Amino acid sequence: MDANLKDLVDQWLRLDPDGETRDEVKKLVRDGNIAELRKRMSPRIEFGTAGLRGRMEAGWARMNDLIIIQASQGLCAYVLKNVQDAQSRGVVVGHDHRHHSEKWAKLTAAVFLDRGVPVYFHESVIHTPLVPFTVKAKNAACGVMITASHNPKDDNGYKVYWENAVQIIEPHDKGISASIREHQEPRPLNLEHLFSSPLLRKFDDSAYFEYIKSLCHYQSLNSQTALKFVNTSMHGVSDPAMTKAFELFGLPKYIPVEAQRTPDPNFPTVKFPNPEEKGALDLAIATANEVGADYILAQDPDSDRFAAAEKGPDGKWIQFTGDQLGTLFASACLDKYKASGKPLSKLAMVASTVSSKMIEAMAQAEGFKFAECLTGFKYIGNTALSLEKEGYEVPFGYEEAIGFMFGSELRDKDGVAASVMFAELVVTLQKAGKTASSHLKELYERYGFFQTSNSYFICTEPQTINAIFARLRNYDGNATTGGTPHYPRTIAGLEVARVRDLTVGYDSGNPPSYKPTLPLSSGHMIQFRAENKADGTKITLTTRTSGTEPKIKYYLEGSGKDAAAVNELLRKVVQELSEVWMEADKNGLGKP
Repeated sequence: MDANLKDLVDQWLRLDPDGETRDEVKKLVRDGNIAELRKRMSPRIEFGTAGLRGRMEAGWARMNDLIIIQASQGLCAYVLKNVQDAQSRGVVVGHDHRHHSEKWAKLTAAVFLDRGVPVYFHESVIHTPLVPFTVKAKNAACGVMITASHNPKDDNGYKVYWENAVQIIEPHDKGISASIREHQEPRPLNLEHLFSSPLLRKFDDSAYFEYIKSLCHYQSLNSQTALKFVNTSMHGVSDPAMTKAFELFGLPKYIPVEAQRTPDPNFPTVKFPNPEEKGALDLAIATANEVGADYILAQDPDSDRFAAAEKGPDGKWIQFTGDQLGTLFASACLDKYKASGKPLSKLAMVASTVSSKMIEAMAQAEGFKFAECLTGFKYIGNTALSLEKEGYEVPFGYEEAIGFMFGSELRDKDGVAASVMFAELVVTLQKAGKTASSHLKELYERYGFFQTSNSYFICTEPQTINAIFARLRNYDGNATTGGTPHYPRTIAGLEVARVRDLTVGYDSGNPPSYKPTLPLSSGHMIQFRAENKADGTKITLTTRTSGTEPKIKYYLEGSGKDAAAVNELLRKVVQELSEVWMEADKNGLGKP
């Protein structure tokens, strides 16, 4: 064991208050498992805009009691220093059902109580949106949710919301990270006396369900529907909230997927507890076929994401993409806004830059404002708040990764709200003799056909990833250091019309500065727009690295008048992206 590793191990054993994780490290030392010790101890898990997320094990690179205590001590100090009246406003702490979630929520609460900061604490498991909702409702200084969303069962996370009830963005992530480094020594905490503290304030979900009720427009129609819904909670926390939300909307009771109805941190029936993953809805489809359901609704384990499927006329199930759901929701919001008689010039909707451009086309045709932002609800929520300050009403925002935001009371994604909004939408469509999929086809006819093809390449070598993106920025080999990048000029026979590189800060479509209007990305992120000027066919292709996984992700969308032509074009683009741009075989890139 080298001196540096020994220092990290010794420091861990000195500071870790948990006997179980201390014993884990001692055993690795006794066994001489240096390789595993190196993985556990370095690099330290980094606090970013997503907070913390990682595998639950001992070590500086993992999620455990010590990391939670240090993160909470650093966050508490930063909030007291940077948020006005934080000492009296208090903070909100919640947790899901994963292993260690309850204990880590209590440790977080204990750290703030130790500093004399009131804590709004929910004793039982909750769905993630309840934390940001409560931050706003209570005017709290910040919020913490212990969850790893739809990650595998061995992971957990620490998500932070700022005083504006939106996930933190720069520069707070760096400020909190620095504060954590300054508060490494864990203070003694007594969890047994947590609930006797006069500063501990309980919060319930009554105000949240008033918000859910306010989203309902057609309660009478909902109560008369003959549509049957099956719902899966994906072994997560959504079932109680979904049951209540369905009641408030006047919808008939859904049929739950019993094997996935109650919280189970081991997620026994799914490989990945993410409704988007292949096979995740198999049990829901089996249940729906058994009971003769028309639609399937699904939430991820912490219930901030939503997916849906419809039984087609041929008996096969149509699973909607996040972009298709976003389009349906945007159209419904637009119809409601038009019916209100308010001027469309004051309506705005938000989507991430890797999401479909169909709402952009809708906005251009209808006359409302569309705003795009970087990926993640930390940006979608903050963009919505900025638009509100400019006088816009922002009833909807979304990202393609099945995250949807409704109304002005909650600027984060909410799987429960999305589920009942979708259920009400299909009820109104059925009344008009339509289904969600048939209505989607009508929208394509009105605004143009849009089709997405999103996937990723697996690459565990950062140098290879950097080399791939460096080649894209100097594709012909003639770019000069510090000069304008030379990107590919064509793909699949289409001419590249615009390139926006949010890593180096270049946008060919924004002269004379050529600086992008969106903030820069911490990883690699390049977006290409290409078109065939003869027939108007277009594609938008975004390639980016993942902040949490060893992947190069790509988000591809084609649009045009002919669905078959767009479908074939996307196939050609994916092929050229893989074989020519990424050089997948040469670089040893894996595919899902």
